Amino acid sequence: MHVPDGFINAPVSVAAGAVAATAVAVSLRGARRELGGAFQGEGSGGERTAPLAGLVAAFIFAVQMLNFPVAAGTSGHLLGGALAAILVGPYTGVLCVSVVLLMQGILFADGGLTALGVNITVMGVVTVVVAYAVFRGLLKVLPPTRRSVTVAAFAGALLSVPGAATAFTAIYALGGTTDVPIGKVFTAMVGVHVLIGIGEAAITAATVGAVIAVRPDLVHGARGLSTPLKLRVGGELVDAPAAAPAPAPARSTKPVWITGLVTALVLAGFVSYYASASPDGLEKVAADQGIDAKAEEHAAAGSPLADYSVKDVTDARLSGGLAGIIGVGATVVVGTGIFWTVRRRRAQDLTATSTPAPSAR
Repeated sequence: MHVPDGFINAPVSVAAGAVAATAVAVSLRGARRELGGAFQGEGSGGERTAPLAGLVAAFIFAVQMLNFPVAAGTSGHLLGGALAAILVGPYTGVLCVSVVLLMQGILFADGGLTALGVNITVMGVVTVVVAYAVFRGLLKVLPPTRRSVTVAAFAGALLSVPGAATAFTAIYALGGTTDVPIGKVFTAMVGVHVLIGIGEAAITAATVGAVIAVRPDLVHGARGLSTPLKLRVGGELVDAPAAAPAPAPARSTKPVWITGLVTALVLAGFVSYYASASPDGLEKVAADQGIDAKAEEHAAAGSPLADYSVKDVTDARLSGGLAGIIGVGATVVVGTGIFWTVRRRRAQDLTATSTPAPSAR
């Protein structure tokens, strides 16, 4: 659902850019809390998020290269907002998707540069907000089990994709560059993206389920998930009094990090060659409805990595694989650098706050 240049007029693109910039600024502040949770008495989960957030961004980049067929002549791919929000938190999730979109736009000419604000708003902010709201709402009514987390993740991801399609339609209604009935755009966009949402939900639930099966402490959405101890009193089971939680022994995140990075590299470097070549949902709707009439060539069309291929490498399999590996590497480096910086800033702020000022004598 990468919106290219020329779909949305300049005033609305600027407005969407302002919305996206505000969302990123708010997310940077919120991510300090999510990435620095250990400094706030939230247990050790907070500091473990920082090295994994960059990995989540790289994983989303890799899986977005795997277009899957959803209808005749149409494909879809992961948007990633739901997955990121559940694994590392909603604020950090917005930043993860924003990093992916930035890397795709600059290096691979995927998603217009003037439309970057639109793409961050639609694919980053809307998906995270919808998915995490649904996810948290369901966890309030479902039993406190790991299976409930997976089910809630599936539902949140499923609804986040048509939610993003609706957001794009609203933006297009305000600033579309072609005269197409909005009702037709809405019906087509939501219709195909409901199908894409099923794929998004399956990928999100499978990934969350896999991580929570081996390291539930690393899943932001599963923190605090526990079943109260039961005692039998007078023949009836009652909840035991809550005891002060013992600090959990530190466990290395290196095995998970290495496994995740290798998986992302394999998906982007090898499996992506077998992805569907059909246009994705937005591209198909744009062609069918005529909303791409004023689409513009990407400013980075001459990039050596444009269209996910390496310039001057003639073998298609090798060219696409190298581009995918470079993309994963660049995303994990940039993402990890950003998230470590955010976490260190949080630590410095809290240290400064807790250090008493010297008294005057």
